[in-house]
Amino acid sequence: MKKPQLNPLQAQLLKSGLASEAKAREVKAEKRKQDKLKRNNGVDIIDDIKLGAEQARQHQIERDRELNRQRKDADDRKALMAQIQQLAELNRIAQQVDGQSYQFNDDNKVKTVHVSPNVRTALIDGRVGIVRLASGHAIVPAEIARRIQARDAGSVVVLNQPAQQTAAEDDPYAAFQIPDDLLW
Repeated sequence: MKKPQLNPLQAQLLKSGLASEAKAREVKAEKRKQDKLKRNNGVDIIDDIKLGAEQARQHQIERDRELNRQRKDADDRKALMAQIQQLAELNRIAQQVDGQSYQFNDDNKVKTVHVSPNVRTALIDGRVGIVRLASGHAIVPAEIARRIQARDAGSVVVLNQPAQQTAAEDDPYAAFQIPDDLLW
């Protein structure tokens, strides 16, 4: 009996004992049947192994896309936080250690900064704002706080609306001044 011709990989598998001659003949016969059906009928035989491999490849591609999107989002977020940090550091208004205290709410916690009376008035009037940084808080001009708020609204902790000084003409209490020495 004539030995079937084997390709080099099959020969190596047979030599190492990982495959048998019967299995090699069986695989070759199956391949020959599929080729004959394809030639005669024009029908492609669906191979479960190829189909499974293709599905696994598609699944891997989708997973890689999702991971790449997550990495890109994280990189974008890191770049945005670096921009916010740089804007705040370059435009920071100095705080005074012995100045008046200004208290504000940050993540349901009351925080205190010590500022000069002029900066405290500007904070109340909305001319300056407080921005959360990785290293704490920074007091910046309102224009810079608005630019930071456009990038990330959660970074701006305090930015009061500018007070409009319009008194009603028929206000019976217009003549009385409100004391400004009330601190909370």
